Amino acid sequence: MRNRLFCLVVASLVLFTGCSQKESNSYLLLFYDDPKEQYGYKDTTGKIIIPPGKYDYCYTDTFRTYAIVVSQDTGLIAIDRQEKRLYEVYSFDNGPDEVSEGFFRIVENEKIGFADAATGKIIISPQFHCAFPFENGHAKVSTDCRVKSAGEHKEWVSSKWFYIDKTGKRISDTN
Repeated sequence: MRNRLFCLVVASLVLFTGCSQKESNSYLLLFYDDPKEQYGYKDTTGKIIIPPGKYDYCYTDTFRTYAIVVSQDTGLIAIDRQEKRLYEVYSFDNGPDEVSEGFFRIVENEKIGFADAATGKIIISPQFHCAFPFENGHAKVSTDCRVKSAGEHKEWVSSKWFYIDKTGKRISDTN
């Protein structure tokens, strides 16, 4: 019995130590290379993982499962830890879409969907021509809209707006 308890304690310590070490290196941190005026990512030990200049700009401070970056080649995109392109991020006010109620807008084939801000996972596949951010648990969307110029700004116009919930289910028409 005493040997079993000893083995259990040792195994628990090994597991705990292994998990805590893994956790401390489970994210990357944004850094700025001042002389080069470029951004990159380091692990928590200070090792450079994504060198400065690989992307023109990095928007994500703490890179856990995804990061939002931009370059002339790719535009504004989300990447995973292997730097695989996940999707295009909807651009708003010269940067990535702001998070609203835990979601941000994404774009694929000129259609808009939503991703979870905590994980970066696509929650609602891109399927809307126009989509406003979530507010009070729903988002106003349309599968048939057009862009109309309003001075220096543009606005979406549609006669077929409706609301969706956070699963993408249609909950009501706006008319």
